[in-house]
Amino acid sequence: MRWKLLILASLAAAAAGAGTCFAAEYFMLDASQSLRVSVWVATLPLLLPLAATVYAAIFVYRHTARRRTLQAAATALLALMLTLAALFIGSIFLRRPTPEIVPPATYPSNAS
Repeated sequence: MRWKLLILASLAAAAAGAGTCFAAEYFMLDASQSLRVSVWVATLPLLLPLAATVYAAIFVYRHTARRRTLQAAATALLALMLTLAALFIGSIFLRRPTPEIVPPATYPSNAS
């Protein structure tokens, strides 16, 4: 097996997939816009990582001589796992802080 090719292609696909997913979400699905968006615009951040994974699997399949399907499947699986990990970690670091709810101030009454 060509481990270097498998790992590098998976890392490149995960970086490209997660990066394009975050970029598409940031530029196209802005929260300040209206909630009415096209179905294609909403599914684009999901299709871009999948396209990067498929491209990496085909690349590894075409550049190996033996056990092509096994290496292509391993590349796709590793790229998808790395992409999901990058999206999960990125969503933790890039989330918007929730506003702190402060209870209203209570003043002592002068009813004595």
